[in-house]
Amino acid sequence: MNIAMLLDMASDGFGDRVVVGRTEDGMTPEWLRELSAGGARAVRSAGADAIIYLAVNGPAFQVALFAAARAGVPLVPLNYRLGSAQLDALLANHPRALGIADPDQADALRRAGLPAQSPQQWLAAAACAGDDGADFPADPEAPAVLIYTSGTTSAPKGVLLRHHNLVSYVFGTVEFAAADADDAALMSVPPYHIAAVSNALTNLYAGRRVLTLEDFTPSGWLELVRAQRITNAMVVPTMLARIVDADGLDRSVPSLRALAYGGAKMPVRVIETALREWPHVDFVNAYGLTETSSTISVLGPGEHRAAVASDDPHVRARLGSAGRPVPGIELEVRGERDEIVAAGEPGQIWVRGEQVSGEYAGQGSAIDERGFFHTRDHGRLDADGYLYIDGRVDDTIIRGAENIAPAEVEDVLLRHPDVLDAVVVGVPDEEWGQRIEAVVVTRDGIAIDAEQLRAVVRKSLRGAKTPDRITYWPELPRTATGKLVRRDIVTTLTADRKASLG
Repeated sequence: MNIAMLLDMASDGFGDRVVVGRTEDGMTPEWLRELSAGGARAVRSAGADAIIYLAVNGPAFQVALFAAARAGVPLVPLNYRLGSAQLDALLANHPRALGIADPDQADALRRAGLPAQSPQQWLAAAACAGDDGADFPADPEAPAVLIYTSGTTSAPKGVLLRHHNLVSYVFGTVEFAAADADDAALMSVPPYHIAAVSNALTNLYAGRRVLTLEDFTPSGWLELVRAQRITNAMVVPTMLARIVDADGLDRSVPSLRALAYGGAKMPVRVIETALREWPHVDFVNAYGLTETSSTISVLGPGEHRAAVASDDPHVRARLGSAGRPVPGIELEVRGERDEIVAAGEPGQIWVRGEQVSGEYAGQGSAIDERGFFHTRDHGRLDADGYLYIDGRVDDTIIRGAENIAPAEVEDVLLRHPDVLDAVVVGVPDEEWGQRIEAVVVTRDGIAIDAEQLRAVVRKSLRGAKTPDRITYWPELPRTATGKLVRRDIVTTLTADRKASLG
């Protein structure tokens, strides 16, 4: 099934309900379908084999997503925060694409020899083109979206998601027309993130109006939630931390009923604070990857409340878990010899299901002979099936002959009430191969002795996992979706070390 069928279903089921944008001037499924049909005609007329989207999130993104589907070409949303050289390299992969870009990004398209339309021009062109009555391709194996990974530790790779991957995800996680007519969702992720694609599909399928907030601030987010009576929202952990930690804010959100978070690890302190601040809100932790069409495991509202209220350490620990697999997903944790490890034992996470692509443009499929995809995340499954994420395989610190997961040390540092953010990385060392270094962000005006923090880690973990050095920065480099850019941190720490040694 083509994802355009989801839009047709919405148009037939609740065609006059506003599903994109503000109540007063938003798009209905019928209008979204007409625009996507016009956009598809424009793509075919141009002879384009893809739609490049190099702009902020908004209605033009939704139209581009479904126009690409109707035209039988992939949508390629690109990271407008990349430097010129990186953008040029990615655009070179798509010499016949139709380009949509914000005005300050249009030069990148022109350098690539591609015509550039602004989002407003794209919407106007789609409205003028009209529906030529052409049927959209029915091949479920056709490419729907090509998303380049963030590349926080390596060069970006193009993840290819086919129509059947995305449709399987929607059918497995959402009930058709389940939202009330006045439900509204607020998305605060950029269009080049898988959550932007998956939420555009799931909210439409549920019949829920969706708005986007590209330039996040705690006050702006809260004001929009109140003004538009947002019932459902999604944030990344750094956003929620900024909301709950900011002084002097009116944090009342009477309309909000559900808040999902994901994209990076959530500090337990932050989610505990949010649960106390908004006891009426249902919190959901969603773990997934671009290669899996978004969410593959969920910690639901009841599990959040049970964990925070429990005196049982085993149950309380679930607040730091990624929950259990969604329907249609199988998880395995494997050891170094590819064997499935026992409950509670650490290993590497593998996943199988119809929504799982595991395919990269120009590189083919990374699915193994049993249909499983290697997430390249370390983790463990407890006896009750709850998944715990221990960080990326690429982030593992090898000190001497010992493998150390940075997440384990970061968790200890983040328990300190005056530590707002922390990262642990391996820095090259002649004697040990790598030494452990931590960078910490503290509350404004608070100084924490580095030896005190090292003692806290040493008390909770073994001495071999204690950072050799702790430094303090005003903030950590993160992507727009909250992921730490570890390579930049290692580069800076290495340079600082060399400078200090003369």
